[in-house]
Amino acid sequence: MKTIFGMCAVILAVGGYFLWKSMQLPTVSGTFIGARRTEVALLVEKPKEYLDKTVLIEGQVLQQCKAMGCFFFFQVGDKQLRVDLEQIAMNAPMREGHVAKVEGHMVPFGNGYQLLATAVEFQ
Repeated sequence: MKTIFGMCAVILAVGGYFLWKSMQLPTVSGTFIGARRTEVALLVEKPKEYLDKTVLIEGQVLQQCKAMGCFFFFQVGDKQLRVDLEQIAMNAPMREGHVAKVEGHMVPFGNGYQLLATAVEFQ
């Protein structure tokens, strides 16, 4: 009888773990291609120099879209860089305050520019 209860406990624990893992939103979306690392500050200061160039940046996620997580901002001094995830992760996990590594390219957005992500990894 103890053996049966022991086996049931192990099966429940292992099954629960795999169920929990399957319910987690992915922390990586898109495919990283090995773009050159660039500072977020450079993208904010000189966005036109990075139009149509794929770059890799890393920073702390601020003000993520509350509805679906499809965009967020990186803070640089008193300025922000908008990072759009819509094409790769329409329902991104909520990671405000966490570090994100993003690969993408600058595109016009409104009266300024944003980074259109082609890959993102939340840490």
